[in-house]
Amino acid sequence: LKEKKRHMGDTKHFCPVSLKENFVLCPGLYEHAAKYQEKVYYFSTSEYRDKFLKNPEDYVAHNEPIQAPPLRVCLIGPHGAGKSTCARQIAEKLGIFHIQFEEYLQELILPKTKEKVGPSFEEEPEEDDDKIAVLAQELEDFSQSVTKTETEESKQEVELTEEEEAIKANLVDNEALPAEVLDNIVPDWWSKEPFRSTGFILDGFPRTVDEAQYLSERGLCPDVAVFIEVEDSDILDRLFPPRLQKWKERQQKKKEKKKKLKDLKAKLRV
Repeated sequence: LKEKKRHMGDTKHFCPVSLKENFVLCPGLYEHAAKYQEKVYYFSTSEYRDKFLKNPEDYVAHNEPIQAPPLRVCLIGPHGAGKSTCARQIAEKLGIFHIQFEEYLQELILPKTKEKVGPSFEEEPEEDDDKIAVLAQELEDFSQSVTKTETEESKQEVELTEEEEAIKANLVDNEALPAEVLDNIVPDWWSKEPFRSTGFILDGFPRTVDEAQYLSERGLCPDVAVFIEVEDSDILDRLFPPRLQKWKERQQKKKEKKKKLKDLKAKLRV
């Protein structure tokens, strides 16, 4: 009751220094409070409180109210819960950006990998492909030098940097992304244009406790965090049919390759 009667500052319970310098609504803490012109201000850290007390006029409203930052939303939930579908609709309705986190990671390494990576995109290794290539080469009498050059070029294309390797490991094996890699990706959505002035809905991040802790430590506070909860049976109904169809297509391709292999062997025998 006593807290409610307090005459709060222009930014209410949010840190005025974080708002002014980072354009982020970061909740202040009771232990980091200060009074200025009969108003109480809360700060996210003691350093920000000291900074405010040195030059309070830099952080308070004068002729007009302090501008609030745009909406930043984190949308989380299990795979197949419909996050991306909801996020697209919300982004369109509110006029903010939609950022699909894993899709964004795919785009960062796509120029080198040439195709998306991860369990959803993995194809079964096809031994027939190599056999067909060898037989076709014999049949059409390709020169070995051309093949060698093509192989060397393809090797050069897939050489990844340490950061790209970490991103690939995260997508393929679900290994945690180091903070140094996240530093090159996530803060830009809070601090750089056009996201800084427009806002966004971040779909699929944070995914772990460590990633949530990372946002907290960097002062990257979402205004809203929404968790979508879905029954396992609903996710199964949604994801199973397309996966089954994909498997059927792979089986059909295998049949076609085996037929092609058989035909090539017959031609070679002739």
